[in-house]
Amino acid sequence: MLKRIIKKIIPPALLRFYHFLLAFFAAVLYQFPSQKIKVIGVTGTNGKTTVINLTAKILEEAGIKVASLSSINFKIGAKEWKNDLKMTMPGRFLIQKFLRTAVDEKCQYAILEVTSEGISQHRHRFINFDAAVFTNLSPEHIEAHKGFENYRAAKGRLFQAAKNIHIINIDDGNAEYFLQFPAKDKIGYTIFSPNQSYRYPISIIEALNCQETADGISFSVRDIIFNLKLLGEFNIYNTLAAICVGLSQGISLEICKKALEKIEGIPGRMEKVISDPFKVFVDYAFTPNALEQVYQTLNPAKRDESKNIHSSSSFAILGQTKKRTQFSSPNVDQKLPSTKLICVLGACGGGRDKWKRPVLGKIAAKYCSEIIVTNEDPYDEDPMDIINQVASGASGKAKKILDRREAIQESLKSAKPGDVVVVTGKGCEPWICLKGGKKIPWDDRQIVREEFQKLKID
Repeated sequence: MLKRIIKKIIPPALLRFYHFLLAFFAAVLYQFPSQKIKVIGVTGTNGKTTVINLTAKILEEAGIKVASLSSINFKIGAKEWKNDLKMTMPGRFLIQKFLRTAVDEKCQYAILEVTSEGISQHRHRFINFDAAVFTNLSPEHIEAHKGFENYRAAKGRLFQAAKNIHIINIDDGNAEYFLQFPAKDKIGYTIFSPNQSYRYPISIIEALNCQETADGISFSVRDIIFNLKLLGEFNIYNTLAAICVGLSQGISLEICKKALEKIEGIPGRMEKVISDPFKVFVDYAFTPNALEQVYQTLNPAKRDESKNIHSSSSFAILGQTKKRTQFSSPNVDQKLPSTKLICVLGACGGGRDKWKRPVLGKIAAKYCSEIIVTNEDPYDEDPMDIINQVASGASGKAKKILDRREAIQESLKSAKPGDVVVVTGKGCEPWICLKGGKKIPWDDRQIVREEFQKLKID
């Protein structure tokens, strides 16, 4: 509450200078640790955490000691602990302390998740970024940044800071914006035939023969075939980003393959929590773009109705329509064989991007047979107001249940053999954030397991 009052009183320019000074003093206090370690920053709307986890695995497979900081965990060498701050990109002093510890522990690389809000508050300042990775961009934090252009510009400041290597998803409609920033080396990754020319010198890494199945994804890069246990087309992009980082650091595709094929999954990211008699997934998705990708992966019949993704089809990515020439999709019955898709979702409160609430409901109505809208992180807002706004987009299909545990319980009771239940919005986050800064311990995955066990007992 005090922070909000201060923000209203202090002029924005003075507030920005205050954040800048904090970043400087933090770097001074910890003796500018980023000058002694290679720092890779990953930014974008979705996929950052997954890219960081995959990249760390590749570097470790190559025998490199790595530190990483993401929305789900902190890692320095073999030591790993949960990020329970409810902050994707922590404050300046914590980041500099993290980097100092990584240097002291002889880590050679640090991989950081970099957010637009963190950049706006100068948390990236006085960090010597060797490489910047761009995953994708779709409308998010629009109210906080006062427009999409400002949101994109905040992301772009990471690329202004990283002068050595830029790795960019060139299938994204905003790729040209990020390609404009100068760097010694630029690498673009794609699942399309790269048949367009760019104004800037760039190396292209393309995934060919892409496939999705019920067990994961497969594709090839330069005749090396990758078979991963991760689900969803979006994870092909995330994997390509990590591969590009590996290649930029002189790591072979063979080592990348070996590392990636060992990965069973990413916590809270399309994580399968229950396998039988129906499937239950937990995913962090809370933006319209991410939510739709999750639903498309789990309900391929609906996905293929709305956008035929077979070879030679075309589809829209963030406002651009491109021709897909290398993606093959198996028959629907080879994927997740669902009778129906049941979803549990909510929306962040605290005045955050209210515009997207009915949009989330509309997307759920498009793909899901049963919809349960519930509490997520209301902060100081009335949670029922948020629930009603999400449900308003679902054309009367949504059931509204305030208690999140009860909502999850209801979804499991409703599921029949062969169905798929997906609980989105929190992933493996450890808290539900309520009014007045109150937090209650939470883990969607654990709640699902507990409620499923009760069903078995009953």
